[in-house]
Formats: sequence, structure tokens, C-alpha cells
Amino acid sequence: MSKSNGTEAVNLMHDLHTRMINLPLTFRQRVCIECNWSVPTFYRKMRPSFRTVNGEKEQINPLLSNAEKEKIIAVSDEVYKEFWEYCEKYRKRNGKH
Repeated sequence: MSKSNGTEAVNLMHDLHTRMINLPLTFRQRVCIECNWSVPTFYRKMRPSFRTVNGEKEQINPLLSNAEKEKIIAVSDEVYKEFWEYCEKYRKRNGKH
């Protein structure tokens, strides 16, 4: 591999792809910590349920408290902000900003 300024060259696409595929895992982990949920609870709350009304299936969305909704949005913002900041090294390198 070639070297640039004493550091190994990085495959931009591989690096960003690897980071991006970990975003959902990071999001899930942080929501579980902040909301004190287990992983099964996370998926149960995310998945819609169905009930039969007059012979037809009707979707029921799990209820989230206002505090849970606020925390989920805050975690989402945090995770994306961290990814945005991580990408800053590539923006500066390519002469932008």
C-alpha cells in the first residue's frame, strides 16, 4: 500500500461502507442503553403488531412514551453526528471546507 504523510492510505469507500453498516447496530445499542431495554424489547417495540377487526388485519403500532421518543431522536442525532464528524477527515483531505 502506498503511504501518504506517514499514514497508510485508506480505501475511502471501504472505510465509509464499514462505518455505515455499523450505524444501525450502534443506534440499537445506544437506544437499548438509554431506554433500559433488552435487544428483544427493542425489536418488539419496532415491529408493528396486527389485530383482526371485522375480518380484516389492522396494524397496531407499539406505544412509546414521550420520553422514549425524545431519547430515540436524540440518540439518532448523536449517531449521525458522530458519523458526519468521522467523515470530516475526508472532506478536508479533498480540499472542501
